[in-house]
Amino acid sequence: MFFTKKHVFFAVFLMASLFAVKSHAQSGIDLRINEFLVYNDSSYVDDFGIHGPWIEIFNTAYNSVDIGGLYMTNDPSNPKMYYIPKGDPKTIIPPRGYIVLWPDDMTTHGILHLNFHLESSKVIALYDANGRTLIDQVELPAENTPDVTYGRLVDGGPDWGFLVKNTPAANNDTSIPVSAAQKFVEMDPIGVAMMMIAMSVVFSALALLYLFFKNTSFFYKIDVKKLLCYLRKKPECKEEDIEDEGLPGEVVSAIALALHLYQSELHDHENSILTIKKVSRTYSPWSSKIYGLRQMPR
Repeated sequence: MFFTKKHVFFAVFLMASLFAVKSHAQSGIDLRINEFLVYNDSSYVDDFGIHGPWIEIFNTAYNSVDIGGLYMTNDPSNPKMYYIPKGDPKTIIPPRGYIVLWPDDMTTHGILHLNFHLESSKVIALYDANGRTLIDQVELPAENTPDVTYGRLVDGGPDWGFLVKNTPAANNDTSIPVSAAQKFVEMDPIGVAMMMIAMSVVFSALALLYLFFKNTSFFYKIDVKKLLCYLRKKPECKEEDIEDEGLPGEVVSAIALALHLYQSELHDHENSILTIKKVSRTYSPWSSKIYGLRQMPR
């Protein structure tokens, strides 16, 4: 099999597209600042057992993203304030997962400890590897209560607020989810809407089936022999040949013979014949004794 230039170009284009998709999927544009705590008195602790401020980053993508190589800052004029080192498994965020950073200005405690404090910050920003593209940014509220986090009400959502519970590396929405069935019961407690929907679905399906079978019944009446003769336009397909010729003569003869044999064999097959002869005498021969006497020989 020989490969033409067209095949080679298509293969190169496909590989380039897959590489571009993979590169885009591994970029940090899917990361979001999801939650943070400024004053930590008795909340989450780091690997050294210290209650320090923390920032939660959420991966909105359905593939793993490496936060290594990106920048964190609390000063928009200095987007490259803290460079997150690359090549560490700790920086890989799983799909729809989280990572917690510690803005405690204690970089000697690990690569996840930033070189600035949240107490003196007014903004938190995450920049791409080029140091110019802003990925996400959030302004800190004017007042912060100890051990009360400020974050997105729904992971990756647009709305922010003070959360009821601190959820580092966990889902921000801790409320009990309401199913669609429960919402429907609240809207229709009697079930009238449910009945109307069910009936409408059933009758709609029946109407569609009626229209379908009505419109397709035409195809069952098509004579294939006539259609082929008409489409091929054969000269031997005369009009009298196309017309319905009925049953062949041999079949008709066989049917007639079978009916004749059937009707002729309807009577019973007797082994003996009983004949009753009418007596000309007026009296009843059953009470006469003359037939019981022995006749004298001549």
